[in-house]
Amino acid sequence: MTRPLPAAPLALPVLALMFNAFVWGVSWWPFRTLQDLGLHPLWSTVLIYLVAVLGIAAWRPRALREALSVPALWVLVLASGTTNAAFNWAVSIGDVVRVVLLFYLMPLWAVVLARLLLGERLTPLSVARVALALGGAAIVLRPEGQGLPLPQGLADWLGLLGGFAFALNNVMLRREGHRPQEQRALAMFVGGALVAGLVASLLVGAGRASWPPLPQAAWLLPALLLAVAFLLSNLALQYGAARLPANVTAVVMLVEVVFASVSAVLLGSAVLGGATLLGGALILAAAALSWLEPQSGH
Repeated sequence: MTRPLPAAPLALPVLALMFNAFVWGVSWWPFRTLQDLGLHPLWSTVLIYLVAVLGIAAWRPRALREALSVPALWVLVLASGTTNAAFNWAVSIGDVVRVVLLFYLMPLWAVVLARLLLGERLTPLSVARVALALGGAAIVLRPEGQGLPLPQGLADWLGLLGGFAFALNNVMLRREGHRPQEQRALAMFVGGALVAGLVASLLVGAGRASWPPLPQAAWLLPALLLAVAFLLSNLALQYGAARLPANVTAVVMLVEVVFASVSAVLLGSAVLGGATLLGGALILAAAALSWLEPQSGH
């Protein structure tokens, strides 16, 4: 009788998820750098995911047609595309920490969407997560401790929209979990390029943005390097999430907030006030409570 091969060390999938969180947490800086070079963050997003789509299409020519022939995956295309377009645009123009915290209101949206789309019942723990997320959002959004807790600008709205879309993205991944992994991944990559490209084109038509500048090494090389970084981070996410329980994955991913906050404060792109810290603590507590959620399957 042969002994089974040992499972991969726990540290490897955790480190993979932390790499993914690092790329997303510090991505605001290259997006802003490219914006200073004349490339709108939405066009940067298009380039990043177009590189991934073309790479997969070259490797498996039939994969793109197979993925886009499934109507349900078009919801994933829109959800993933909206997530990336909203988040990348928001961190390029707003307070990075504030945007990331509003994005991490996903526990609130996830509870609602899982109830509507998956038929999951509300539990005392899920209600507690909603309450914590709402309380944290109210504190973060309240201007200078006065007035109504409402979004204060475009970056706030984009952060909220990105978090909602990401929650929808995750719920759809669970709902369509029976489909081949490459179909779901390709649908997400297509969405990243398609939605950002559509919104960017509309902004150009409205005079709110410009077309990408002519290719030159000054911006093209950094953009391609960013595309490679995002592709590697996605592979790291696939590796780590496939080897860890979903609740563990959710908690490890919260380190993105740390990477984003530290990098933004050090580079002068965010200010950590008392209200932001308190509201952020409540929002992160709501996300961390997923650790206690019962997990189905293996």
